[in-house]
Amino acid sequence: MAKLRHIALAVPDPEKAARFYSEVFGLTIVEPTHSPIASGVYLSDGTICLALLNYKTDEAAGLERGKNWVGTHHFGFWVDDLDEQRKLIEANGGTFFMDLPHDKKSLYYEMKFRDLDGVVFDISEGGWVGAKK
Repeated sequence: MAKLRHIALAVPDPEKAARFYSEVFGLTIVEPTHSPIASGVYLSDGTICLALLNYKTDEAAGLERGKNWVGTHHFGFWVDDLDEQRKLIEANGGTFFMDLPHDKKSLYYEMKFRDLDGVVFDISEGGWVGAKK
């Protein structure tokens, strides 16, 4: 069975985004990348590689985003303590976006935030259907 091990986000300042995710979630900054199509930073939690990329050309990034744009919408972190994680996120410049579902007692309750560039991510103590901590 295939395993998800890589997520890539287009960001305007990979180093700034890397500091945010490293400080907020303890991800390890693994190495920078300077390819012909993008500059960026790779981070890892030991299992998943998070690539934060700044594409050099419109052609390299793909079509301009719009109503029908298909790509990474958001991603989630399974955390031990929602309140403590929220404090870390907000102390590092992240902003609360919404709760989903609104019933906080739901097994799959999550809090959505935006990072410094507006990218949406979730945090959850219960995880997601089919996910294992």
